[in-house]
Amino acid sequence: MSHGTAIIGLGIMGQRMLGNMRKYAGFDIVCVWDPDPLACQRVRETYPDIIVADSASAAIDNPDVSVVYIASPPRFHAVHAHAAMDAGKAVYCEKPLDVDDARAAGLVDHAAKAGVVNIVNFSLAAALATTEIERRIQSGATGALSGLDIRLHFSTWPRGWQMDAASWLSYREDGGFAREVLSHWIYLTQRLLGAPELTHAATHYPPAPAAETHVTALLEAGGVPVTVAGSVGGAGPDLVEATFWGSDESLRVFDWNQLYASNGGEFVRQLVDVDDPREAGYDHQLQAASRAIDREASPMPTFADALAVQRIIEAILAAA
Repeated sequence: MSHGTAIIGLGIMGQRMLGNMRKYAGFDIVCVWDPDPLACQRVRETYPDIIVADSASAAIDNPDVSVVYIASPPRFHAVHAHAAMDAGKAVYCEKPLDVDDARAAGLVDHAAKAGVVNIVNFSLAAALATTEIERRIQSGATGALSGLDIRLHFSTWPRGWQMDAASWLSYREDGGFAREVLSHWIYLTQRLLGAPELTHAATHYPPAPAAETHVTALLEAGGVPVTVAGSVGGAGPDLVEATFWGSDESLRVFDWNQLYASNGGEFVRQLVDVDDPREAGYDHQLQAASRAIDREASPMPTFADALAVQRIIEAILAAA
């Protein structure tokens, strides 16, 4: 069964999700809305069968909609999520949940009172690499974990493909790579090791209102030290990786979807039977989201899970 879906926000993530929901099973896009007329026109031209609503409320209140996917800039998440929950609709929200603690906590409270399904799109939730690392840690294949290292580097921020969203991603109000990228890896830490506690952090900002360019942090999760190093600037390829150091086997997620393992020698590619881990990730994520909306067992994080991640990220960003 496909879930009738409204998409609020037609920027990079809204367009990407629109394409993936059309490609993979589980969601039927009924209508969309964005305040930008050009974004709406692109949808009319590319997907003439999809209704382009006159307002966010019209999209949310459409009787054929049971799920509202929110891909607006973070400071607008709350207004759309509250409207969707008031209408009794399930909410599928982009991360971060918010940038303001009180607004985010209000969303968690509202979801609990409304009894609606609420999930947040941390892309590692149903990734094959995540599932495999979880299996190996739980089976004892890794042995004792001595640490987790998270490394991020971007030659420019926003990245080239994000420039259409530079009007908010570039600025510290609700942009920056910590909220946009590091949050996924703090979620993964929380998911696999337990609730992280921030021990130390330092963040460097260029002149206001620009977002951060350098972040370092030390956390502890489930008794395991977690180090974070992130930076922007300099010629060279971008880097996104996390390494779980185990006494018997260490595991590394590289470039979001690729899993490598080492038992003391070179890291060796895993999951080699998967032709395209990126596409498999989209498919598995939407399958997991669909199960969550059906109130079946699913790894998708809730608003409460996302609030816990948000609090770590905002604490790191406050350590200037």
